[in-house]
Amino acid sequence: MLKKPLIIIAPLAAAATVLTSPAQAADLTISCGAVGAELELCEQGVATWEDATGHKVDIVSTPNSSTERLSLYQQILSANSSDIDIMQIDVVWPGLLASHLLDLRTVLGDDAADGHFDAIIENNTVSGKLVAMPWFTDAGVLYYRKDLLKKYDHRPPETWEQLTEIAGEIQIAEREAGNEDMWGFVFQGRAYEGLTTNALEWVASHGGGTIVDDDGKVTINNQEAVTALDLAATWVGDITPEGALNYTEEEARGIFQSGNAVFMRNWPYAWSLAQSEDSAVRDKVGVVKLPHGDGGESAATLGGWNLAVSKYSENPELAAELVAFLTSTTEQKRRAIEGSYNPTLEALYEDEEVLEAVPFFGALYDTFTNAVARPSAVTGEAYGRVSNAFFNATHSVLSGDMKAEDALSQLQGQLRRFERRW
Repeated sequence: MLKKPLIIIAPLAAAATVLTSPAQAADLTISCGAVGAELELCEQGVATWEDATGHKVDIVSTPNSSTERLSLYQQILSANSSDIDIMQIDVVWPGLLASHLLDLRTVLGDDAADGHFDAIIENNTVSGKLVAMPWFTDAGVLYYRKDLLKKYDHRPPETWEQLTEIAGEIQIAEREAGNEDMWGFVFQGRAYEGLTTNALEWVASHGGGTIVDDDGKVTINNQEAVTALDLAATWVGDITPEGALNYTEEEARGIFQSGNAVFMRNWPYAWSLAQSEDSAVRDKVGVVKLPHGDGGESAATLGGWNLAVSKYSENPELAAELVAFLTSTTEQKRRAIEGSYNPTLEALYEDEEVLEAVPFFGALYDTFTNAVARPSAVTGEAYGRVSNAFFNATHSVLSGDMKAEDALSQLQGQLRRFERRW
C-alpha cells in the first residue's frame, strides 16, 4: 500500500502555523483519518485519485480527540489560512464552521448530494449552502463477547440494569478463572465530545430528553437524567476501570479487543478491527443496539463525519473534485467492506457484498437511520459550549466529585445563561 507523507500539526498549534515545504509543493492538503483504520483507508482513497488524475495530495495529521481537532480547525480557519484545503468535520460542526466553508453545489452541481440520506444533507446545509459532503454516518452500538455470554447462559442485555448485572457476574467469574484483567463494560469516559455522545444515550434511553429540546428549551435537569447518570457512576471502579475516565474510542477498543471486557460501547468502525487476524476476540464478538432504561427505548447518538472544503483554499474546484471522489459510491462501498464505516448512500445498505462484510448494517438499519441527534442545530454556534458544559458535568458525576442531582441542577442554570446565544 502506498503511504502518503504526513504533515503533523500540534493539537493546539497557533493559527498562523505554516506547513512544511512538502505540503506547499502539493496541489492539495487534506485532513482525514484519526481513529481506527480511518487514516489507512483515506490514504488508499487519495492514492487512487492521485493515480487517476496526476495530482499530488498531502495528508495532514490532526488530533484523535474531536474536541482538539475542532479547536485546531477553528484556529486555522479564523486566520483565513489555506493550510488545509479539505477538512474531515464532525456531523455537529457544519453550523459552527459554515461561514468558512465552500458551498459545494457551486462546484459539483445541484445533484451533488443525490442518493445520500436526506437527514445528513439537511444537517450539512446551512443557509441554503451545502457546506460538507457526507462521508460516513455513525450511531453508537453495543459490542459483546458472544462466547462469554453463551458460557454463562446469558442473552445480550436489553436494559442498562441487565448490562450492569451481567457484566458484574461475568467479570467476577472470569477473574476467578484466572483473567484478573477482565472488566465488565468499557466506554468513552474522557471529558470530551465522545462523553457527550455516551451520556446522551444514557439520558435519552431513560426518557430524559436531549439536553436542549427542538424548541431551544434546556431540559437536562430531570429525574430520568439523574437516574441515568447515577447508574453510570456506579459502573466506574466496579464493572468499568477507573481509567475509563480518560478513555476515547481507541482506549476502549484496546481493552475490548485484547479480550479484557465483556461489553463495549463504540461506533461501527470497531467491528472490522475486532475481526482482524491479530484480534484476540476474532469471531467472538456480537453487535446489538444499546440498552435502555426502565420504561425507555434504546437511543443511539447520531455520529458521522463529512468532508468540507475551506473557503480559503487556493484550489477550491480541485478540492471539491477530490471530495466528490472520496464520498462516491465506489469509495463508500470499499470503506464499508474494508473498515465497516457506515455508508451515507442508502442503496449500499442493500448491497450484498456490504452486508456480507458487516451483517449488522442490515440488522441495525433502523438504529442508524433513527439515531438521536445532539442539539447542535437548535443551539447553533453555542453548541460547543453546551457540549463542553454537559460532558464536564457528566465527568464530575462519573468521577464521584458531584452527585447527579447537583451536577444537573448546576448544568441547567449554566445552559440557560447560553440560551440567548441561540
